[in-house]
Amino acid sequence: AIERKDGPTALIFSRQNLAQQARTAEQVADIAKGAYILKDCAGKPELILIATGSEIELAVAAADKLSAEGKLVRVVSMPSTDAFDKQDAAYREAVLPS
Repeated sequence: AIERKDGPTALIFSRQNLAQQARTAEQVADIAKGAYILKDCAGKPELILIATGSEIELAVAAADKLSAEGKLVRVVSMPSTDAFDKQDAAYREAVLPS
């Protein structure tokens, strides 16, 4: 939002009391790419939960329950589909494998 110079930007915040999601420095840097892997599994995911904002906490909780049942689940935070769509094919495939 700070670097955008070619159009409007909206910062939309939740009024809900939400848990803080821990993020690595790499994940924080990848926010600008529009989407990044917040929680990953070992191996190729069977299921990818895509969420943003206040829905992240729910997606992580669902992933934890599904993982406990033996499912390979990835959680992707996607704050901007527009920014994600502008990434190269390799990055998009790394986040959302076909």
